Amino acid sequence: MKSFPPALSAHLASGATTMCRCWRVTRRDGVTLGFTDHDRDLIVDGTLFEAAAGFTASQIQSSLGLAVDNFTADGALSSARLTEKDILAGRYDDATMELLHVNWADPTQFYVEARGNLGNLDRKGAAFTAEFRSLAARLNQRIGQSFERSCNAHLGDASCGVNLALPAYSSAATIVSVDGPYLVLSGLSSFKRDWFTGGLLQKSVDAYEIKAHIIEPDGSVMLEFWADLAAFVAAGDVVTLKAGCAKNFPTCKNKFANAANFRGFPHIPPTDTIGTIANRGDPRNNGGSLLGN
Repeated sequence: MKSFPPALSAHLASGATTMCRCWRVTRRDGVTLGFTDHDRDLIVDGTLFEAAAGFTASQIQSSLGLAVDNFTADGALSSARLTEKDILAGRYDDATMELLHVNWADPTQFYVEARGNLGNLDRKGAAFTAEFRSLAARLNQRIGQSFERSCNAHLGDASCGVNLALPAYSSAATIVSVDGPYLVLSGLSSFKRDWFTGGLLQKSVDAYEIKAHIIEPDGSVMLEFWADLAAFVAAGDVVTLKAGCAKNFPTCKNKFANAANFRGFPHIPPTDTIGTIANRGDPRNNGGSLLGN
């Protein structure tokens, strides 16, 4: 049950209210941004909430128990503080998000309707859709060890143990040309095709995931990315590349010589193998399906 400040309760009971919504986003790097659907800026709880920042919220779903509540906020990149570069660099990934209801006539009167985290953030040109996930969404996250064929470690973390600073897994390169999501680079002739697929390109504090590492017939090296990088890098930039990992046992053993630290179970038989063994062991089926012919 929500508790309202007495002054706000009296305002809501008056029958003529002056309420608006505000969204407060706190990134993992500590940067806090505020947006409101009111027609002027508001300062609430020490945070500046920008008006006309392009936010429009969908219907909010709330339920009893541990069901995941959510809503989406659609908008455009109209705020100078909300940039496409920051979104593409992942600075809003899993950011803390709060939804406030505020009396715009007296911003000291407000209550926090929901708290959670920013989920999927989809972009289409200058527009975006942000998904709010309630605190209950944390209960859907996997905790502890699970049994699966692929490795559940992150390349270079403590459980993996690979030193990504070694020259075999990290290299400086110079961008020769940029064509949307495709970059041609020099300085990578000693690396095999796909060596950096799934890895990262780092420029200062920004990092971009590499979709594919391609070697052209003429020997030039091209990297493909998941998004257009033309606005973020340019020819002549010196960047750092980190190797990628396919998270399977052959890659761990042959590429990183790290088989002892593989955090998966590569010998678990797939489900089709289990079904095949069951069929062969059941004389009634004669090679047919488990349900019979």
